[in-house]
Amino acid sequence: MKYRLDNAKEKLESAKLLLDAGKYRDSIGRSYYSIFTAVRAVLASDKVDFSKHSGVIAYFQKEYIKTEKFDVKYSRYLQTAFQIRNSCDYDDFFIASKQDAEEQYSRATEFYNEVHNYLFNFKQG
Repeated sequence: MKYRLDNAKEKLESAKLLLDAGKYRDSIGRSYYSIFTAVRAVLASDKVDFSKHSGVIAYFQKEYIKTEKFDVKYSRYLQTAFQIRNSCDYDDFFIASKQDAEEQYSRATEFYNEVHNYLFNFKQG
């Protein structure tokens, strides 16, 4: 769990470096992977993992969003990040704006902080 959360933090830091360097598509990708890895840290607390992104996301939605352990906005953050990351990686003519990258980085930062607080204040305390 801690390893994955540390990994999510590293991806978040990379997203910021890429954002500052004007590499918006790659920054968006790192922001998504920060969120995704933070979700996997939550799943590790349940001793659960999946080989596909869809499995990780579905489990998080079912066990953490629908049960209101996390606010529904984090479901939107995850889904939006997944969609825009796919566009950045697979759509040849998708243009990622600075605004897109800043928004994704901001959401990834909020998501990371929420997961960190959940894991270390609620699960442990």
